[in-house]
Amino acid sequence: MATQASESREKPPAICVMGPTAAGKTQFALDLSDRFSSTLINVDSAQVYRGMDIGTGKPDVTTQRQYPHRLMDIRDPSEIYSASEFRADAIKEMSESLATGKTPVLVGGTMLYFKVLRDGLAAMPNANPRVREQIEALAAESGWEAVHAELEKVDPESATRIHPNDPQRLQRALEVFLLTGKSLTALHRENHTPAELPCRLYFLAIQPTERAVLHNRISERFRRMLSQGLVEEVRALTERGDLNLSMSSMKSVGYRQVWRYLAGELTHNEMIEKSVVATRQLAKRQLTWLRGWPALRPLGEPDKNSVDEVLKILETAAP
Repeated sequence: MATQASESREKPPAICVMGPTAAGKTQFALDLSDRFSSTLINVDSAQVYRGMDIGTGKPDVTTQRQYPHRLMDIRDPSEIYSASEFRADAIKEMSESLATGKTPVLVGGTMLYFKVLRDGLAAMPNANPRVREQIEALAAESGWEAVHAELEKVDPESATRIHPNDPQRLQRALEVFLLTGKSLTALHRENHTPAELPCRLYFLAIQPTERAVLHNRISERFRRMLSQGLVEEVRALTERGDLNLSMSSMKSVGYRQVWRYLAGELTHNEMIEKSVVATRQLAKRQLTWLRGWPALRPLGEPDKNSVDEVLKILETAAP
């Protein structure tokens, strides 16, 4: 009987391009597509939403026509897209890619999606709007630090992993406890579903070696987004009438700040400053994920040698 390890070695490879925001992941994935037959699969929780193009850093229409991305523009901003849905969709896309003789290339910065894909899922309760409103009311009154303090009381392990400036994960972890009476950590241990993937995942990290370089790119990219029409993009979302800042889509970095600017809560300069700071905080959280990621291959600044390294991986990984 084949062991789990030998069964894994018999699976074809999939390339996972990870890294902080503004590091150059998308361009690297396009460069990979120029060198071997592949299917690009989006792993960005904001890029799944239609009508959110500029602020999420999606490839432009021409680029997407030449390099189609699966799992991009698959949800309306009023809808929720869960990590479990992502995992099911990603497995389906990987399987279809392999069936056509292509190598799946998963690219994005939503580290939770990569983790869920790698490790599987525990059975979790569905989101509860009433409980979420209670948590958001606490955050509005006392700040997300207070939510973090509450989480620390009931689930210290999750509180250690989740930064006080990560409201979405904080909210979910505390919500799970309030709904089940059990910590997120305990539920993962009790109900963990083993990963069953059609291929082996090879994790690569694209990131500048100097933090200052990344910070400059973040600032320059946000200003470029403004020049490309980000304010107008967010204005169109506000005018729909069915969206608000409590929704997952509108919590995306940049969108929340521009929304508040359009509502008169921030000046133009404050909007820019808060957007850049929030993006830097996002990048910091992403880098924290990467530091603890097992079997991660750091590529630094992507170049031709980085592409060649991926080609070597594919040559040696072929079953």
